[in-house]
Amino acid sequence: MTQPLIYVVDDDEAIRRSLSFMLKTSGFAVQSFSGGIPFLKDAAGLEQGCVLLDVRMPDMDGLEVQRELRARGILLPVVIMTGHGDVGMAVAAMKAGATDFIEKPFEKAALLDAIAAANAQVAAHRDAGARREDAQARLNILTDREREVLAGLVEGLPNKSIAYDLGISPRTVEIHRANLMQKLDVRSLSEALRIAFQAGLE
Repeated sequence: MTQPLIYVVDDDEAIRRSLSFMLKTSGFAVQSFSGGIPFLKDAAGLEQGCVLLDVRMPDMDGLEVQRELRARGILLPVVIMTGHGDVGMAVAAMKAGATDFIEKPFEKAALLDAIAAANAQVAAHRDAGARREDAQARLNILTDREREVLAGLVEGLPNKSIAYDLGISPRTVEIHRANLMQKLDVRSLSEALRIAFQAGLE
């Protein structure tokens, strides 16, 4: 089994060394960068891993690095490392998509917890992506009319309103509704709606 990867981005060499040692003894593979610019130079080619990103660096601060990662579509989970007094910046980083922040000096347990939470969040996003793809595949077997009826149900409309909007009879709506539920293999409206929401049909 390959070791989980951690990318340490900090301009302080002593912190890079001590963090690398701490993480390697905890079973991680570690790659260090002396600042945001050298990290971003390699970022597109990096394997999936967690980024420990210092918020205050002379070449480019952590927020700028994080913004640039997102702009390039690089979705590595980011844990912000912050010194005392930088909590406001760390909160701003979390609003911009960082999974967590930890204040220096930090305990080993706090660091490992933050990394575990970041990796769990990535796994959850992957699962959500897989669920979305599955839901979209299930909707693809519906006819156009069945999708229109489902869209009406998503809006919370009763059968009569859907029938009026589509220019068909309420009885025909009921037939389409029964057919789409059979094709989606669901027994209740709430199950059908859950699939519609997962597929992004809103």
